[in-house]
Amino acid sequence: MKYLGNKNTMEVHDIDNEKKQCQLNEIKEEHKEGFYTLQQAHAAGFDNCHWCIGNSKR
Repeated sequence: MKYLGNKNTMEVHDIDNEKKQCQLNEIKEEHKEGFYTLQQAHAAGFDNCHWCIGNSKR
């Protein structure tokens, strides 16, 4: 798994490029969803994290 989605914020994060602003350690277990590709995350309705991926549509 390379990407971590937060179902609460509907943002997806790049685990290998985590920034302090991502606060991945604060995502509750029930809000986590893992993805192998960014395309999978986008198809599930997630938007890019501004900090670790960029090109956020928000």
